[in-house]
Amino acid sequence: MTVLPYLAAGWLVLAGLHGIVTSRHAVQAVGCLTVVQSGTYVLLLAVGYRKGGTAPYFTDIPPDRVVVDPVAQALTLTDVVVGAAVTALLLALVLQLAKRHGTVDPDALTGLRG
Repeated sequence: MTVLPYLAAGWLVLAGLHGIVTSRHAVQAVGCLTVVQSGTYVLLLAVGYRKGGTAPYFTDIPPDRVVVDPVAQALTLTDVVVGAAVTALLLALVLQLAKRHGTVDPDALTGLRG
């Protein structure tokens, strides 16, 4: 088993976190958050991968045959759907922020007024 997918997932997470911390634009921060989430996709698929494995949904597989983990694939698909919904929600919030405050720079935003 190779460590390359785990290194790629770690690199994606670290690069995305660096972008989130250093971004001065809310849309860029949302984009960096999607990069972090891409790292979780790679990690989940790496955990469920089995070398030489076949798809587990065939009924005529011999009992000694190696199959891939379908739970990791289902979790990855769920992660993609949730990630798309969260990204859409965050972009809608950034749009409202730009409408109400005239800026999307996190440092230029003032405190909440009641």
